[in-house]
Amino acid sequence: MKKAPITIKDIARALDISPSTVSRALRNHPDISQDTKDMVNQYAKENHYKPNSLALSLRMSKNNTIGVIVPEINNYFFSSVISGIEEVTNQADFNVLLCQSGENYEKEVRNTKALEATRVSGILASLSKHTTNYDHFQELVDSEIPLVFFDRICIGINTDRVVVDDYVGAFAAVEYLIQTGCKRIAFYSSPFHLEISKNRKNGYLDALRKYGLTVDESLIHVCDTREEAIIITPEILDRPDRPDGFFAINDHCAAGIMYAVKLAKLRIPEDIAIFGFSDGELARACDPMLSTVEQHGYEMGKHAATLLLDKINGVTHGQYTNKIVKTNLIIRGSTK
Repeated sequence: MKKAPITIKDIARALDISPSTVSRALRNHPDISQDTKDMVNQYAKENHYKPNSLALSLRMSKNNTIGVIVPEINNYFFSSVISGIEEVTNQADFNVLLCQSGENYEKEVRNTKALEATRVSGILASLSKHTTNYDHFQELVDSEIPLVFFDRICIGINTDRVVVDDYVGAFAAVEYLIQTGCKRIAFYSSPFHLEISKNRKNGYLDALRKYGLTVDESLIHVCDTREEAIIITPEILDRPDRPDGFFAINDHCAAGIMYAVKLAKLRIPEDIAIFGFSDGELARACDPMLSTVEQHGYEMGKHAATLLLDKINGVTHGQYTNKIVKTNLIIRGSTK
């Protein structure tokens, strides 16, 4: 039986290096050391490697479409990001192919496979909150498909990313609650494996420590939806040492807290102060209107799209770019 020709992935596996390194070595890329180039080319020659001309032509063909993966399209923050992305891509005559993971890891994997099969020029992605395995994104990088993360990012993959200053925003929000009289502040978070959760929790904790307030782990909960907040908040409010302030990971969660506080016949902000994060339309629809951290999703989308188009067009800003979008506090009626 005739032996199947070896592929770039076969060479990578045999030499214990990434497929992207093999591909670059075969193309004499300047970022690859001469020793690695020699090793790859020697192995390729000894094993009669021949480039797949069809795959190469498909990869090199120009496609003026980028893929965008978001957890939820109907979320105000992500819709703002998409608007920022489209402003930049429209000016560059690029189209946007939008995918929604629905906070589902398996669907997110299918999204990446579908976009790769469509041969988009690059991908912008924000992780599902249930994603803990990032192999599908590493495969994009190994296949040399330009990738930029935004908001919910993976720090273990070497690529560009755009985030808001989650730590500073959280610290400032909790500091404001403390400075306006709160002594026991609860924190509702997304799952803690997410970088945004880690950074916002650290901001929350450091603000408490700065003012000498006790860190009570029983006031820290994984809860990031309005529905979950409505369920868990009443029990917390029934405690004899109930909190007098809440800092929520997003405005939807804060709105659920507000509903539960009103149901308990407590006053906002006199008895309970509430701070959210995002500043979407929901924050202004609450009664009282919600104090929140403005997240600037539109600006994030513009920065992410610009970085991706630069990568597609071969414009470099150093090895990798980590763009941080500044936050600011919006003070309304849910706080003193």
